[in-house]
Amino acid sequence: MAAGRSAPATDRLPPGPVVGLAGFCRALAAGGLPVALDATATYLDALEHVDVSDPVQVYWAGRATLCRTPDDTARYDAAFVHWFGDTVPTGSRTHGQRTRTARIAALTRGEGAEGDSGDDAPRLQVAADDTDVLRHRDVAELTTAERAHLAELLARLQPRPPTRRGLRSKPSRRGPVDPRHTLRDMLASGGEPVRPRHRARATRPRRVVLLIDVSGSMTPYADALLRFAHVVTRAAPSSTEVFSLGTRLTRLSRALRARDSQIALAGASRAVPDWAGGTRLGDTLGAFLDRWGRRGFARGAVVVIFSDGWERGDASLLGERMAQLHRLAHRVLWVNPHAGGAGYEPIQSGISAALPHIDRLLAGHSLATLEELLEEVRRA
Repeated sequence: MAAGRSAPATDRLPPGPVVGLAGFCRALAAGGLPVALDATATYLDALEHVDVSDPVQVYWAGRATLCRTPDDTARYDAAFVHWFGDTVPTGSRTHGQRTRTARIAALTRGEGAEGDSGDDAPRLQVAADDTDVLRHRDVAELTTAERAHLAELLARLQPRPPTRRGLRSKPSRRGPVDPRHTLRDMLASGGEPVRPRHRARATRPRRVVLLIDVSGSMTPYADALLRFAHVVTRAAPSSTEVFSLGTRLTRLSRALRARDSQIALAGASRAVPDWAGGTRLGDTLGAFLDRWGRRGFARGAVVVIFSDGWERGDASLLGERMAQLHRLAHRVLWVNPHAGGAGYEPIQSGISAALPHIDRLLAGHSLATLEELLEEVRRA
């Protein structure tokens, strides 16, 4: 904190628990100021040592922990004003820095909504609240504007691929002594004893295979799932494979490696010949195992199947294919959008046949459940 700067002239801080202040960090990210997870934890830890009823202390606690460059100050000030009050901070900006508007707009609300004052300027707090609600909304129930906002939120996901132990080793501070490099150091020092060198097993990214059902019953979720697959593919293009399941099997990995999401989705949609058609999961899984899975794609991989479990073919064949896949893969996850509904039971013929051969059944109907899926894949 620089000496001689005055704190913002905010009259009061809205009451609420500290957990509500974590939403302020999400609002900062939505306003153009990316906040890392460690910075959020540091901010919440700093709030435990200040008086949260004093806006001056809350302001400087956030500015000291969340702003990393001088360019972040203007965005932080704008977000703080919109989140905690209507008064612009005075004397807190760097000399010569221009005021920037928070780059976020609230989701479209119906006419006559409560709290609508007729002002055209969007409120950051309203947008942050809408974003938090949108994270838990079912994708199939979203409007066109909400789907566009969801696409932006999906693009901001930062998946971390799972890892596995490699065959090679790497230098390390701990672990078994590396006699070869230790001996070289001794020869370089004229035979004098030196500190021993250590090595440890290196890690490599574990392959992730996404199998997305594009049949008619999965149409409301297909766009969001393909965008999700694009984000995962862009994070680890060399260790991620994506296929579409329907009446035929189609490989979408190359199309989804494009940097631009619109180009990637357009290429994927052109490659799928059976979009919104029927579902023959047993046949398409068999094609995947025969052509790709046994040759290495499924061996030791984390396989994620996105499907509602409706099967027009032989359900017993699907059970056999799932048993073969489970023997090859490291983990098999099944993501069913209907599994997030209250009172859901896996009674469809396909999901009933596959259930004994999957490691976990997850819901993928919202952004929050897709974030849980990323965490489940990373832990694998």
